[in-house]
Amino acid sequence: MDFEIEKATEILRQTPATLSRLLEGLSEEWTTGESGRDSWNAFDVVGHLIHGEKTDWIPRARIILAHGENKTFVPFDRFAQFEDSKGKSLAELLEEFAKLRGENLQSLSEMRLTDEKLDLKGIHPELGEVTLRELLATWVVHDLNHTRQIVTSLAKRYEGNVGAWQEYLSILQLK
Repeated sequence: MDFEIEKATEILRQTPATLSRLLEGLSEEWTTGESGRDSWNAFDVVGHLIHGEKTDWIPRARIILAHGENKTFVPFDRFAQFEDSKGKSLAELLEEFAKLRGENLQSLSEMRLTDEKLDLKGIHPELGEVTLRELLATWVVHDLNHTRQIVTSLAKRYEGNVGAWQEYLSILQLK
């Protein structure tokens, strides 16, 4: 499937509602607990998505459109959520994520991206040269990756309870 901005926004628009529907009303036993730099729970992931909405996708798209390869992206702190989310509830995080995503999709729409603009290049501090198209495609896959991560963290809560069925549950083999 080739990247199309309209198709990309279909996924980006759905993520906040998908996560809210999945997580709202769950007890903290499901959504918090075991986590760390290598293993995030649902609370951590939503905090990470919020940080991305604030500092990654749209800010980097704006850098590409305004400066191209003349300005390197600010490095992204993949672990900022551990500090930024302190004192907040998951419900507050889900609400904040939905609000920020709506604002960012509006900003994306206002950019009126053409194929020429999508081919513009920027400089990632670790990866080097990237295109706006690649950045936006990564935003979509990033959402899907973290949705999988949340579902996996939920499934693992019952890993020790499924008995012999564990060999049939591929989600329990994921990290």
